[in-house]
Parts: sequence; structure tokens; C-alpha cells
Amino acid sequence: MNDSPGRNSPGPFPPGPPGPPPGWQNGPGWGHQQWGPPPNAPKPGVVPLRPLGLGEILQGSFSTLFRYWRTVLPVSFGIALVTQAVTTVANGLWLKGGETLELGDEVSAREAMDAMTDSLGATGVSMVAGLVGSILASSILTVVVSRAVLGRSVSAAEAWRDARPQLARMAGLLCLIPLMLLGVFAVVTAPGLLLFAAGAEPAGVALALLGSLAGLAAMMWLWIRYSLAPPALMLEKQGVIESLRRSAKLVRGAWWRILGVQIVALLIIFAMTMIVQIPFGAIQLTIGDGDLESATSLSWPSLIITGVGAVISSTIALPFMAGVTALIYLDQRIRRESLDVELIRAANSG
Repeated sequence: MNDSPGRNSPGPFPPGPPGPPPGWQNGPGWGHQQWGPPPNAPKPGVVPLRPLGLGEILQGSFSTLFRYWRTVLPVSFGIALVTQAVTTVANGLWLKGGETLELGDEVSAREAMDAMTDSLGATGVSMVAGLVGSILASSILTVVVSRAVLGRSVSAAEAWRDARPQLARMAGLLCLIPLMLLGVFAVVTAPGLLLFAAGAEPAGVALALLGSLAGLAAMMWLWIRYSLAPPALMLEKQGVIESLRRSAKLVRGAWWRILGVQIVALLIIFAMTMIVQIPFGAIQLTIGDGDLESATSLSWPSLIITGVGAVISSTIALPFMAGVTALIYLDQRIRRESLDVELIRAANSG
């Protein structure tokens, strides 16, 4: 993909010049422009090479999934299978296959502490497995989407080879962002919790609730602000801090539009997950003889059935969300830096 000689970054994704180029001014709505895009914009791959609307971003992500399924699905399935297997085994072992404390049970302090330790252990292992899966999925699938934009196929081995040098940085980035969000939430809720601990319970609860709302708003703002850091890191070969700054620059002035696209994408993933889980929920009810409590218990059969449904839904959700994020990044680069010129040149060069 090195179609731009003299640049250090790969292919058509070099760091662009500051400020929007002439002729492509952001306008209101979902991807509309003041002067409108050319009616016959080139489309060598999954999206036209011009500023994208909401529908084009979503359709482009699905097109990548379906057109390059031989690469995308094995990668996402492998990641989903391993991470969910670790999660299922951790829940089954730590939570004793269903021996959990029920609300209203009379338990000793030791039993409560053991149950909490088991729950934290299972949650910790699940989070680590999910983080590793997110690192691999974001890295490999972003490479696939970047090629799909130009209409070029890429094998899983080639995508892995391109992504591997950036995995350590991607790991640092995807660890830093959640820690940053949790840190902000902890800071704004701490005064209320301290006041509660000091004995002023009503005021402490009120302040903690207010701080929680402010913390959630701050976390949402930061999430969107740094949402384009992973594709910037992968496609521009940026460092962790540079990727965060790059994302903040690309998001500036388009925060609400990017939030809207991300929310719609998450709603689509939620709907797909619910559709996939319906038959597996029915199977759980059948195994539990129609008893909802038995069907939703943490027994091995229930955990395995739930895990199979989660693997299937994650196999579709991982590439779809990676595609949406990469295409939002592409759209912002086109709007601000005329990346479409680089992409058309790269597509024409073959």
C-alpha cells in the first residue's frame, strides 16, 4: 500500500496537513456538505471516495464484512471463540458452576468475602480476555478495512503481518483509554463518597449522585474524543500519545455527528445480539424444563449455551464496529485533509 513515495506512513494514510482543504466544507446533517460532493465520485472499494453519510458508513462496514468474509470471519471468529472460551471457563470455575449467593440468604462475612473474591476473579479474567481480543480485532480488522476501501483483498496472514508491529502500542492505547475514563469518573465521584464516609450521609449521597452524572457525561465526551485513536495508530503508524492527539484533532468540530454514528452502530449491534440470543435463550429454557431460574443459572450447560451465542454475535459485531470506526476516521480525513486525493491516486496505481 505504499503508493505515496517520500512519506514515512504506509500507503494512502499519511498524516495530513492541518485544517480543512478548500472545496470540502463541513455542513449540517449526516455528512452533507455546503457545496456537495461530486456526483460521480470514484468507488474502487466498499465506499465512494468522498465525504460519507451515515448510511454509507454503515453500508461500507457491512460490505467489508460480506465481500471479504474469507478473511474477516475467520479472524473475528477465532478471536471471539478464544475470548469467550476463557470467559466461560473462568465463570464456571470461579463461580462454582452455579453455587452463588442468592439475595436474602443468611451468610457469614467469610462467605460473602469468598463470593466477592470469586466474582472479582472471574470478572478480571473476562476483562483481560476481552481486552486482548479487542487489541487483536482492532488491529487486524482495521488493516482489512483500509484495503477494502481501495477494493483490494488481503489475507489474514497479510493483515497480521501489517498489524503485528503496532500491537504493543495498540495494547497501550486500549489500556490507557479505559483507565483515563475510569480515572475521570473516580475523581468526580470521590468528594461525595468522602462526605458520605465522614458521616454526612444525605449530602454525601446527593453529591455522589451529581458527581456520577457529571462523570458519565465526561466519560462519554472523552470516549468520542479519542474514538479515532485506534485507526490513527494503525494506519498512520502513530505512537500512543500521538494517536490520542490525532483523534482529538480529527473529532474537533464533529463530536455530535460522530456520537450519532457510534450510537446508531451500537444499536445495530445490540439488535443483532438480541436476535442471535433468542434461539439460545429458548434452548436454555428447554434444558431447564421451562424454569427461568434454572435456565439463567451459572451451571455449565447454561454457561456453554450462552457462550456459543456470544461467539456468534461477536463474530459479526467485532468486524462491523471496527469497520464503522475505520470509516469514520476515513471520512474525517477526507473532510479535513483531502485524503480522497491520496486514495484515488493509490486506487489508480493498482
